[in-house]
Amino acid sequence: MPANASSATAPAMTLEGVDKSFQVGHRTITALTDVSLSVRPGIVTGLIGPDGAGKTTLMRLAVGLLRPDKGHIVVLGNDVTTKPLLVQQTVGYMPQRFGLYEDLSVRENLDLYADLQGVPKDKRPSRYDELMFMTGLGPFQARLAGKLSGGMKQKLGLACVLIRSPGLLALDEPTVGVDPVSRRELWSIVYRLVEDEGMTVLLSTAYLDEAERCQEVILVNKGQVLGQGPPEEFSRRMAGRCFQVFAPNANKRWLQERLSRAPGVADAIIHGGGVRVLTDDPPPSPLDRILPDAENIRIDPVAPRFEDEFIVLLRDETRQIPDLPGSGSQKADEEKPREVITVKDVKRRFGDFYAVKGISFEVNHGEVFGLLGANGAGKSTTFRMLCGLLPSTDGTLLVAGNDLRHAAAKARANIGYMAQRFSLYANLSVMDNLKFFSKAYGLKGPIRTDRIKWALHEFELDDFADATSGNLPLGYKQRLALAAALMHQPEILFLDEPTSGVDPIARREFWHRINALSAGGVTVLVTTHFMEEAEYCDRLVIMAEGEILAAGTPEAMKEKVRSKDLPEPTMEDAFIHLIETRESQRQATA
Repeated sequence: MPANASSATAPAMTLEGVDKSFQVGHRTITALTDVSLSVRPGIVTGLIGPDGAGKTTLMRLAVGLLRPDKGHIVVLGNDVTTKPLLVQQTVGYMPQRFGLYEDLSVRENLDLYADLQGVPKDKRPSRYDELMFMTGLGPFQARLAGKLSGGMKQKLGLACVLIRSPGLLALDEPTVGVDPVSRRELWSIVYRLVEDEGMTVLLSTAYLDEAERCQEVILVNKGQVLGQGPPEEFSRRMAGRCFQVFAPNANKRWLQERLSRAPGVADAIIHGGGVRVLTDDPPPSPLDRILPDAENIRIDPVAPRFEDEFIVLLRDETRQIPDLPGSGSQKADEEKPREVITVKDVKRRFGDFYAVKGISFEVNHGEVFGLLGANGAGKSTTFRMLCGLLPSTDGTLLVAGNDLRHAAAKARANIGYMAQRFSLYANLSVMDNLKFFSKAYGLKGPIRTDRIKWALHEFELDDFADATSGNLPLGYKQRLALAAALMHQPEILFLDEPTSGVDPIARREFWHRINALSAGGVTVLVTTHFMEEAEYCDRLVIMAEGEILAAGTPEAMKEKVRSKDLPEPTMEDAFIHLIETRESQRQATA
């Protein structure tokens, strides 16, 4: 079936009046309420919504893994309630954490899933060849799945789902935790499936730029459908309300925080060397009057995006923006920078393999510093060395004036660490996690009690104090993890993929908090695969294969790729250019 199937064609999926609730302890959680929608065949439909909106529940109902409490679901002509096994044989489903067997090779994982799906052995070789070509995993069939990079694992998971070509493919946030190059490759695979095999794809994502790649989007919140249609239909409603504000002499985080609090401003994010502002109504508020102390301010109208409508529709979900401590934060500190992290000629070897190959950089007091790289670039290894969790093989590592070779424990006392998977104890309550981490950081007596109260109040966790942390929505897990990392008021904060998979509302709230911490003198080192977040960094380095490809400000990175064909490059453009140039050079010398 072609991708431009007519509207007269029967829907690939329909839901009519669907309700679904869950019992969690003594509480009833309503996941979906009276949901009715249809998905057109032969296109990519995006399922978009904040954390806890009901996206995963909807997908699991659609593929026959859950039964609705009320209503009807039909997928590819089959009633999901009465024929769940038949539906499961005709659809493919890739959950957020697809179950690869890491001790098996790529080929052995394919064989296992082919056995589970009942694919005849004589049909497998040709299908395997197609999938290996499509995913680029052909040269790695003998490699253990556990040894693959994050992006390669996602592509292997997708290949396993596609061993038997399904009529409907449901992908639950398939690009979470992978770098921009791998994200682009995954999208290329998805489009190829639609165009070459006529497949229908239902895809949920936390990256709203990806929503604009879908032919249609379904926007859900609190278990209800808020709207459905082409993404440009949502964007058009924001026409005349979007602006880019530049104040070259002002600190961009200060500028964002001032604009975020300005009357008439619905949203303000750091973007493109300035601050992207969404106003409540056209024409805009006189933003230059709101910022009388900002010099040489310039305001340019810009095209609306799908994300703008998302933020406006869900604005009631946003919470109080934390106040910035102190004053006079408009301009960067003009005093001589004080180094608090020094990395000089650092190497890390695993057997004969060098994960990090003699890198050097420094991070100054109060900076937000980014450590970027493709999956497998060595940034996680670097991060773990800086946190004192892994010793370096060679070189110098100084954190808060302490040499990690000789005073790792003393250095760690000055560090707050928020791990990529949040490192929470899933079986413990929110309160028990806070008690554990406060004790682990050496807090005692009234100080410990006060910090726990502070964490519950500051991160709006009071109502969840007795909730099991493993059952929290992802955005609340993120809050709890950040609260735990800040219990002892560290001088330096390490953030490893802190917003991976969380929705734009939670991401905005998180960065407001980081802005406040930086303004208060906390030094922040962050890794991220979300390139728009790199704009929040004062400086950053981009790594590949254990080496530093580039270092400098986000503006300097983008300037490297500016051209007539690309007059306004993004950080993602700069990142992909650097990685692809490195790969081309490597292949030329191979």
